[in-house]
Amino acid sequence: MNIFLIGPRACGKTRIGRLLANSLGAEFVDTDHFFVDMVGMEIAPYVERYGWEGFREMETEALASVSTGGRRVIGCGGGIVLRESNRAILASGVAVYLKTAPEVLVHRLQRDPHEAQRPSLTGHSVVDEVASVLSERAALYEGCADIIAPEGEPDDIVKFIKREILLLS
Repeated sequence: MNIFLIGPRACGKTRIGRLLANSLGAEFVDTDHFFVDMVGMEIAPYVERYGWEGFREMETEALASVSTGGRRVIGCGGGIVLRESNRAILASGVAVYLKTAPEVLVHRLQRDPHEAQRPSLTGHSVVDEVASVLSERAALYEGCADIIAPEGEPDDIVKFIKREILLLS
């Protein structure tokens, strides 16, 4: 069964995902990186050329592709929960919401923006964008989640997720 890590940008899906996959002896796949490889361009120029709807359509294809073929830990793009078809894919495995305080997200995004991978969703400041995104998506993240992982040190989060997965089994 796949383990899907969900949450907003900069919540730690890639970092936690790699650690979790390594500890489980599973493959880690990041949907944003898979997307870039699949379409042959970074997300920001793709969105500029095809719009957010075009991006979301291809993001769904990427999620469907990485969800087949085995036990994986999958770090999902922050907006993956916006589409019902994606939420159905998440329900096929264990969805883990990496819940992170807004001020932590803002700090991480300001420190390491990865603008080619993280184009602005709103055109507003990072603080306003984080508030807007969480307002729009928090209920979706929580509604999709089989496990809500608290903030903490990466190794502690991985241990928490592994314990919770055992309890779900």
